[in-house]
Amino acid sequence: MDTLVGLLPIIAMFAVMWFFIIRPAQKRQKTTSQMQNNLKRGDDIITVGGLHAKVDAVDDQTIFVTVADGTRLQFERVAVGRVVSESKI
Repeated sequence: MDTLVGLLPIIAMFAVMWFFIIRPAQKRQKTTSQMQNNLKRGDDIITVGGLHAKVDAVDDQTIFVTVADGTRLQFERVAVGRVVSESKI
């Protein structure tokens, strides 16, 4: 019984870490992955590097985007930071 009481603070710290650190990070990762998998042609995006572009074509692992001057670039899907609703291009 004393062993269980001694382990209780460690178990409580793990539970607190799970609910305040690990669980929200997993939710954020899941929504980002879902957003990257749902990309389609015509979406306005911002990459993790800050590049504003419009999706031109979508492959399995990569996307092709066009930027303001009409240049076509190829990026990995994981490089997409977010999809924006209004067009800034």
